[in-house]
Amino acid sequence: MKPILILITFLISLFTFNILHSQTINWKSLQNEQKHILNANTGWEYGFVYGIGYAYRLETKIPMVLEGSVSFASGEVILDDFKTKIGGQINLYQIENFNFNAAVHGIYRRYGNPLVTLQNFGADATAIIGYYKPKWFAAGEFGFDKAIVTHFKHADIYTDVYPDVKNGWFEPATGGNFNFGIQGGYSFNRSDITLRAGKVMTEDFKTSPLVPFYLQLGYNYKLD
Repeated sequence: MKPILILITFLISLFTFNILHSQTINWKSLQNEQKHILNANTGWEYGFVYGIGYAYRLETKIPMVLEGSVSFASGEVILDDFKTKIGGQINLYQIENFNFNAAVHGIYRRYGNPLVTLQNFGADATAIIGYYKPKWFAAGEFGFDKAIVTHFKHADIYTDVYPDVKNGWFEPATGGNFNFGIQGGYSFNRSDITLRAGKVMTEDFKTSPLVPFYLQLGYNYKLD
């Protein structure tokens, strides 16, 4: 019974703090001299969230950026629950205005509730296919976010009831979510205004998280 309760606690925590997307980029509006991309975003995932990010464009034959980002949940305690990502995106293939892009990131996240505080390392991968013009773009996206190893720290209120519960790092991989949706944006001068929306499902394709959708509004500013 106790292992089941621990697993349920973890799954609820994972599903209520799971999706953070890579930076949305209009590859057609990104000029050769523009190497730095600053990003701010806000939206609804498991609740109201906001985040910032930075991307650096590499001088490679195939367009590629390295990026990092962090997001926070709104609440009484600032910086309590958060998620960080580091990785990159690549513009794999182009056919006229149609682009095929991929993104891969490593993840570290923290989530706490009255029963347990979780720290988790994971990874995600996303495929993006869309139509890109210098002033606007529209694309579809499909991604997978996997929790690989998680640290449990149970609160006293929990250990008082279940004194044999274990704290510490646990593996192998436990939970994961698929997400699929759309993204688009409008570009002007050095700026992009982006919007993305979609649905989230657990990896068994049979159940949905507590909040089964996401919506994100973003802003990019590009620098030389």
